[in-house]
Amino acid sequence: MAYLEITLKVSAANRAAAAGVYKKYKDPFLKQIKGAKSKELLIRDEDVQVLHGFASVADASAYLESDFFTQDVVNELQPYLDGAPDVRIYDVA
Repeated sequence: MAYLEITLKVSAANRAAAAGVYKKYKDPFLKQIKGAKSKELLIRDEDVQVLHGFASVADASAYLESDFFTQDVVNELQPYLDGAPDVRIYDVA
């Protein structure tokens, strides 16, 4: 098991739109992406995190390179971001 954590700086005014992107791609992510196990949206005052569960670190890394992520998800989120995302992959021991 592995987790991909993407932390996004999104202003309060853009949070609903960014959440809409999350909702739009959640089901396709779970159905189409190799090794995808879960996807959760975590909201704090200072940022928004998307926590993805994968079968392996290799699956999480492959997702970051996929057209689904780079062309679809990133392109739709870009207008709502206030800075570069912080992307981390964790291996579950």
